Amino acid sequence: MNSRSPVKGRGALSNPANRFAPSQLQAEPGGWDIPEDTLPSAVTEVREERVKSIISRNDSPDVPFDRSINPYRGCEHGCIYCFARPTHAYWDLSPGLDFETKLIAKTNAAEVLAQTFNKPSYRCQPIALGSNTDPYQPLEKERSTTRAILEVMQRYRHPVSIITKGSLILRDLDILQEMAASRLCSVMISVTTLDNDLKRTLEPRAASPTARLRAIRTLTDAGIPVGVLASPMIPMINDHELERILKACRDAGATSAAYILLRMPYEVKDLMKEWLATHFPQRAEHVLSLIRQSRDGQEYDATFGRRMTGTGQFAELLNQRFHLACRKYGLNPRERLQLDCSQFQRPQERQQLSLF
Repeated sequence: MNSRSPVKGRGALSNPANRFAPSQLQAEPGGWDIPEDTLPSAVTEVREERVKSIISRNDSPDVPFDRSINPYRGCEHGCIYCFARPTHAYWDLSPGLDFETKLIAKTNAAEVLAQTFNKPSYRCQPIALGSNTDPYQPLEKERSTTRAILEVMQRYRHPVSIITKGSLILRDLDILQEMAASRLCSVMISVTTLDNDLKRTLEPRAASPTARLRAIRTLTDAGIPVGVLASPMIPMINDHELERILKACRDAGATSAAYILLRMPYEVKDLMKEWLATHFPQRAEHVLSLIRQSRDGQEYDATFGRRMTGTGQFAELLNQRFHLACRKYGLNPRERLQLDCSQFQRPQERQQLSLF
């Protein structure tokens, strides 16, 4: 594990080649004596994509949905642990700094979603919004793609569940409140830590813990069902906060909870090792040892039923702590709110019915 200097405002410490790259380049010192703090920080670039389809489907038995929408590829929040980082490799981009600086916006997402809903073969089931990258990352403030998608959902009376750590969700309170009143909407707010200093290195451009708790309170007061996703739990980094996170979110109005043990697929392993070596050098090997103990001796185990919570003594203890805290604070563990699919209706159908 090599320590690297952090890039201001970014989570990843490097930009490794993706696993599909046929060749790799490595920068070497050239004798230039340039102070590190004068080097420019990585600038966000946005590419536009016109998609042919917008709903992704999965048959995973350990996630509570089988279809999802991601308005963006890549995420400027810069969470170092993000399991979605390796997906940037499919675009010949790095899962490192590229993932949080070279973003792809799906410009016709709402249009394609409406076209999908209009197909006679479409059958309504709840859609998860933001399962891979955050729908309320900073780019959304400029693009409003997520809001456009929600407007389509509202128009077609289609149920949606939202996963986010962005306080920008409060901008769409008008839509969410109206949909929630008809059991068409629920929200999960991801809270990884209550420590501002840890948040700044772990997920540098995400909302502060205080802002997320405020979002939970505001959404709850508006009648929108809110749960907390304490994720990921990283051994010796934030796992000691699990009970405090659940209590704080319960006090803010959350009614359900879930957690996920740190997942490190593909390139995420090396990115996490760099991050640990830089920010927690004395603890790094202990963290990795506990992860391996929870993954059958490996650094990652993708087996369904185990990949979210792990196995072994540490994982079992974490699971027990989570369920005890849920009972203590009156939270429903991994509750899946039953959204109402019976209200789905195409706007033109409503217009035709109004003629009679």
